[in-house]
Order: sequence, then C-alpha cells, then structure tokens
Amino acid sequence: MMVLLRRVFFYLLTAFAALSLNFLLPRLIPGDPVSRMLQRFQGKLDPNAVFALRKLYGDTDDGLWRQYLDYWGRLLHGDFGISFSNYPAKVTTIMGQGLWWTLGLIGVCTVLSFIIGIGLGTLAGWKRGTWVDSLIPVTTFLTSVPYFWFGLIVVYLFAVELHWFPLAGGYRPGLSMGWNYPFMHSVFLHALLPALTIVVSSIGYWLLGMRNMMITTLAEDYVLLARAKGLSRRRVMNTYAGRNAVLPSLAGFALSLGFIVGGSIITEVVFNYPGLGYTLFQAIGAQDYPLMQGVFFIITVAVLGANLIADLVYVVLDPRIRRA
Repeated sequence: MMVLLRRVFFYLLTAFAALSLNFLLPRLIPGDPVSRMLQRFQGKLDPNAVFALRKLYGDTDDGLWRQYLDYWGRLLHGDFGISFSNYPAKVTTIMGQGLWWTLGLIGVCTVLSFIIGIGLGTLAGWKRGTWVDSLIPVTTFLTSVPYFWFGLIVVYLFAVELHWFPLAGGYRPGLSMGWNYPFMHSVFLHALLPALTIVVSSIGYWLLGMRNMMITTLAEDYVLLARAKGLSRRRVMNTYAGRNAVLPSLAGFALSLGFIVGGSIITEVVFNYPGLGYTLFQAIGAQDYPLMQGVFFIITVAVLGANLIADLVYVVLDPRIRRA
C-alpha cells in the first residue's frame, strides 16, 4: 500500500510540474495572436479597435504570477477558455470534436499493433530459426523508415496513383454525420491509409522487443521446470514465458497509449485527418494559447494516467513487486 501511495504522490507532483510548464511554454513563443492578426491590416487599425481586439482575446496587463493563479483557478473548474483561432467557440468544444477522431484511429491502431507485435514476437522467440524470424528484418526496416516519409509514400501510391483510397480528410464532404451507412463507410475508407501506416510502422518495435525477452525468459529456471513437469507447450509459452517476457513491453505500451494524442500530429497532418493532433498543429501555428494548453493538458493526463495503470498492471502480473 505504501508503494502505491508513493507512486500516486509522485504522479500528482509530476502533473503539477507539467501543467505549470503548460502555462509557461506558450507564453515563451515570440509574439501573440493579436499582433499576428494586426499584421494583416498593416497598422491601419484605429487604436481603439486594437484595444478592443486585445480585450476580446483576453489580453491582460496582469503580471505573470497573477495570470498563473488565474490559470490554475480556471483549470480546476474545467474552464479552458475561448479559442483565439476559432472565436467564439470554447476550447472544450473543439477538443471534443477532435478527440473522438484521434481515439478512434490512433487509439485502435496502437492497441492493434501492440497485440499483433507481441503475438508475433512471442511466436518468434518460441520458434527460433523458423520462418517467423524472417519477419524481423522486414518489420525492422519498416519501423526505421521516417514516419512522415512512409505516410507520404502510402498516400502517393494508393491515393494519387492507384486511386484506391481517398487522398485526405476524415470523411467525404457533404455527408451527414451520424450512425448511417454512407457516413460510416466514408469514415472507414478515409481511415484505412492512416491505419495502415500506423500499424505497419509500429509492429516491428513490439515484435523485436518481445522476441528478445522471450529468448531470455526461456532460459530461466522456472520455464525449464515447467517443461520438465510435462506441461503443454502452449501453457509454457503463454503462462510461464510470455507472461513474464511481456512485462518490459507494458511500460512502452503505457507510454504509447499516453502519447496517442501527441504522437498523432504527424499522421493527422500528412493525411489531413480531423483529429486532436491536427488541431494542436493548427493551434501552434495560430498561437492559440487556450487551445494549446487544453490539448497539452489532455496529453499530460493521458501520459501520467497510462503510466499509473501500467504500474498497477505490473503489480498484478509480477508478485515480486507486491512484496517490495
């Protein structure tokens, strides 16, 4: 229990530090959204209009410390403010629109690539020297290719040249959003290329790591004892070897789950996919402080929450930690 309480305290302290940086980092970017907007008018706006614009976007003369306290006050009430670049829409509304797209695509593909990679890695470690080992060079090569470059190749080949899939977007314009066949079919077609890019690029990492851990685990005494007792090959592979070999991969999987939002930026920009990563990319370009802070808040909570869950899973899978 004390170990669990110490970890919870550590995560709370880390969340406080990360959210404080979330306040400071956007303000370290040179310029501000109002100045960027005024550049379009080439200084021709009346000073009263400039003052009104700054008030409209929440610009204040308060000191940084006062702004920091106001930031925490709004954060504790779940108020992320109004988006500068999508005025007068609330930040929570914009994030809600993009979050489901990101979770549906990046989240599902991350889990799918982990399951496939771990399964193939377990099989490759158990059957060393067989045809399964031939998958390792191929998947490792695909993993080493720069992510955005692989995505551009996929787009050019299957969308531009062959016209098998849509070029960009999340669904065909003009369709009514809802649980109807034309919309869902369009969403599925638009998600196939990004999903293919994510899964193919990620499998090699999980496969290689799991295979190496399986080889190490198979030499342990408890696995040799299980074999000597005459247990079935499947039980030895899954229960004794696989269960212990997967522990290091769980930490990486927890991090990958936490970075679903942040890691989706490249994919969503390449495919112009309407998720939260693309929203963050647009917010940075527009210096939309409230929207940036809102997305960074989700990333922080997701990463810390995923790591906490991984710690709990470690306790369940490895009894040695419970005795620590």
